[in-house]
Amino acid sequence: MNAPPDSRRKTLIAVRYVLPGVILLAGFVALLVSDTLTGLEGLAMGIGVAGSVLLLNVLYRIGVKGDLERDDEEAARVFYDEHGRWPDEAPRGGREPAEPPSS
Repeated sequence: MNAPPDSRRKTLIAVRYVLPGVILLAGFVALLVSDTLTGLEGLAMGIGVAGSVLLLNVLYRIGVKGDLERDDEEAARVFYDEHGRWPDEAPRGGREPAEPPSS
């Protein structure tokens, strides 16, 4: 059921950027079709809805990034349990290898 990566990327771009653009364009069309207050309200609605879709995408991406950071932290804790040190620390009792002298 997984879509190919290229198809998935196109879908993400469509939902993240094209959909809000189309909604905003519909707001401008409403303003052009009806030059009364109703058209202005249609434009305001288009701006609001497009902004909402964009913000929803941003908040979702922030949430997913937090999940990835949580997974990285869990992997570091598993490494600590197995080795007794954090992944970015030097091994205990050992020295960092000296750099070779330059000629």
